[in-house]
Amino acid sequence: MALSDRTVLQFSSPSGPALSVKVHPVVIFNICNCYIRRPDQAERVIGTLLGSVLPDGTVDVRNSYAVPHNEYSDQVALDIDYHHNMLMAHQKVNTKEVIVGWYSTGFGVTGGSALIHEFYSREVPNPIHLTVDTTFTNGEAAIKAFVSVNLSLGDQQLAAQFQDIPVDLRMAEAERVGYELLKSTMVDKLPSDLEGMEASMERLLALIDDVYRYVDDVVEGRIAPDNNIGRFIADTLSSLPKMSPAALDKLVNDSLQDQLLLLYLSSITRTQLSLAEKLNTAAQIL
Repeated sequence: MALSDRTVLQFSSPSGPALSVKVHPVVIFNICNCYIRRPDQAERVIGTLLGSVLPDGTVDVRNSYAVPHNEYSDQVALDIDYHHNMLMAHQKVNTKEVIVGWYSTGFGVTGGSALIHEFYSREVPNPIHLTVDTTFTNGEAAIKAFVSVNLSLGDQQLAAQFQDIPVDLRMAEAERVGYELLKSTMVDKLPSDLEGMEASMERLLALIDDVYRYVDDVVEGRIAPDNNIGRFIADTLSSLPKMSPAALDKLVNDSLQDQLLLLYLSSITRTQLSLAEKLNTAAQIL
């Protein structure tokens, strides 16, 4: 059989799909908040992702909003007017944020995802699909990103296939603490300021111990020195303020006293609110 007589299936993407996705924590928090506030009959939440596409093809997702929808066995109904009104409202605040894709809650791609992705493909070329597992299937909120690649037979398009792309969560240290708390399934209450300070100090001491062990291993010749790590340690030490141990102790104690004062004031406020509520209830009964 000649080569020209063979049937060839090929994947194609007209404008080139995204290489990776950078997601800011506010997007994850918005998605989780919308999932908690979803209607009782809704199994999942979907919405629009806003951000920009960087020159290297990376999609930077900085904001999001939910879009009301209804799903049936083989149909998906989106509130398109609500979607467009929310987009106009967001772009009045930040004109640089454009549609870069859409999100859904759940683990991976579902049956109706192709229909929703087709709608967003008309809104923006090569949209991404972000999924957040808010049901903690694997013990944490797994986050995945997909792009759609066309499966064609010659010049005829047959179907679309979702392919994984890397996801990078862009978080500061304070945001990462909140995200770790959010994805945990064994949290009874939010930590107080003192508990958060204690956890931070314990982590700081553990990191200092790691640095001590690394320096000792290099000095004793047990491991080969790394110039990059050495420069990083030197930059870290040079950034520390020059103060005496007494001044440092005073700074820490003053901060601790401020935290205790805030706890005391908040406790008094809760007590006063509780008393006022009971007095109001008693007055209504009498």
